[in-house]
This record gives sequence, structure tokens and C-alpha cells, in this order.
Amino acid sequence: MIVSRLSFLHYRNLREGEFLPDPRMNVIFGQNAQGKTNLLEALWLFTGGRSFRGSRDSELIAFGQDAARLQIDFFSEERDQSAVLTIQNKKRSAAINGVQYGGVMELVGKFRAVIFSPEHLSLVKDGPALRRSFLDGALCQLRPVYAKLLFQYNRVLQQRNALLKDIPRHAELLDTLEIWDEKLAQRGARLIMERSEYVRLLSEPARRVYEGISGARERFSICYRTVSGEEPQTEEQWRQYLFDLLGRSRREDLSAGFTTVGPHRDDLEIRVDERQARSFGSQGQQRSCVLALKLAEAELLQTLSGEAPVILLDDVMSELDSGRQDFLLHQLGEKQVFLTCCDPETAARYSGGGRFEMEQGRLTVRQ
Repeated sequence: MIVSRLSFLHYRNLREGEFLPDPRMNVIFGQNAQGKTNLLEALWLFTGGRSFRGSRDSELIAFGQDAARLQIDFFSEERDQSAVLTIQNKKRSAAINGVQYGGVMELVGKFRAVIFSPEHLSLVKDGPALRRSFLDGALCQLRPVYAKLLFQYNRVLQQRNALLKDIPRHAELLDTLEIWDEKLAQRGARLIMERSEYVRLLSEPARRVYEGISGARERFSICYRTVSGEEPQTEEQWRQYLFDLLGRSRREDLSAGFTTVGPHRDDLEIRVDERQARSFGSQGQQRSCVLALKLAEAELLQTLSGEAPVILLDDVMSELDSGRQDFLLHQLGEKQVFLTCCDPETAARYSGGGRFEMEQGRLTVRQ
């Protein structure tokens, strides 16, 4: 997958212009708050996901404007393709190869990218939510149907949580809770099966990458852990187990006012030498774990989709020592890379490809 052009209009501080990237390495440098991350974020949005910075759509539109417009031309599935993304205050819409869609769900699976930012360095040491997000983001690109499943699960979860808050004031609603238990269990079972299978597939390339970083001196492993610790084998067994678990947790859920069990509470367990990396790993080991997971994500995405994803490295090199920097770039091979950094001296280290300076939302080609 290769991006040949990105055009933008009223997107954050990228007022109006276009970017013609190199098919391999692209280094975008400039001082902070000039628009480097905005450029990578614009590319990322074509995966169909939300902003990796957690921004609301209204924050993506330039001040004083009603809408932002992004267009990307890229080569994928052995043909040239294009996509347009329009962002308004409360709505996003997309067009793919000239066909207009009301939302952006159709983008999922069409354009694939892997983002690696300083925030991802907290993937190991922070709470389970960030690790669930890592799994969900990767799965949405691999299997567009997963994005719909995740949306449905979260919608049912919100409705069940709203009901839990209403029942203390309206006791007659208690009889309807079982209906939502069944809906949540059905979608939750599928979610767990999909995540568990992805972790199984991710495990081997991640282990191999980690051994490459550590010189095979340490053993790396990952596994999917449900909040209950149980491990039914089939989707139907999971559905029945989750349904029963929701019933047993009803008193606690009513007291808390939200659903305390289910895949929205699960975790990706990461271990180095059989010890939890979150609790016992050094900073260097934790960063090696993140590198292993992100590189394995890219490798698996290429293996299962048949195409290399675009790689977005947002100011992450400054957070890695020189050894891990070199390892990362070597592992990326022939993939198209977009890398941001602050100073021109760092940018000059990366030979071959294009170098671009970002200043106040404007790009200038540098040799």
C-alpha cells in the first residue's frame, strides 16, 4: 500500500495544500505545534478510525470554518484508488473511488496503517483500556466486520448501563434486564473469540521481534485474559458463560450503576521471563515489548491482508535509544514510512526518500 498524494482543506492548522510523499521514507521535521502530527493524523483517519489523539471531530476543523476536507490517492489491491473524507461538526462522510457514503464505516479495511506515537510507549505500564484499544484497532483494520461488532457491543453496553441507573427509580424495569444480558452475551462472546484468535496469531511474530531486540536473552509472551479468568472453548460456551456471569453480577452491577463484567474489562497480559511486564519490567523491557507488539501488528496485517500497511511514526524516535531506533527502521523494510521529528539534524540521519519541513501548517521540500 503506497500513498501518492494527500490534499487537505481547513484541517486543523493545515489550511489548504497537498503533500506528494516518497513511496518509501518520508521525514517531516519542524518545531512543536507546527502541524507534523496533524499530517499523520490526517492519514490515519482514512483507516476509518477516530483520531489517535482522542480528539472530537469539531477539534479537527480549522478555527472559523464549518468543515474540513481530506483527500488521499493511494495504490492498493493492484490499482490506483482514492478516498475523500469530509468532517463537519457532528458528522463525518466518505467517498471511495467516486462512490459517496453517508458515514465512514466503509473506509475500514480499504486503507491500512499502523500508528506508533509516544503515547503507545505506555501500552505496557498503563491500564487495560489502552491494551484493549490496541487489539480493537488492529482487528478493525483486519476484519471490517469486527468494527461493526464492536460498535454493536458498545451500544448494547451503554443501553444496559443506562438501564442499571434507571432501575433503582423504576423497579418495574428489572424484568427487562435479562433481555440486555442476552444481547450483551451474544456480542461479547463473538468479541472474545475474535480477540483471542488475534492474540494467538500475534504471539509468534511478537515473540520473534522481541528476541531480536533482546538478543534472545529474554522470553516474551502474551495472552488474552478475561476479567473472570475463565476459558470456555466455543462461542456458544462463551455466550452461555457470559449470560450466566451477568446474572450472577446483577446485584453488584445495580450497586455500581454499570456493567462490571464482560470483554470491556478484559486485558492483554504481557510477560517477560514469565513475569508481568507491567509490574516487573524495566523501562527498557517495557519499551521493547511495545516495539515488539507494534512491529508484529504491522507484520500480521501484511501477512493476512496481502499488503504492507503504511507506517506512521509520530515523534517516537526521540523516545527510543539508538539501538532500538536502528532495529525499528531495519524491521520496517520496504514499507512506506512517515516519520516526524523536531530538528533538521535528526531528519538528516534518514537518507533515501523525502525530507519535508513543516512550519505553521505549510510543507516545504528539503534536500
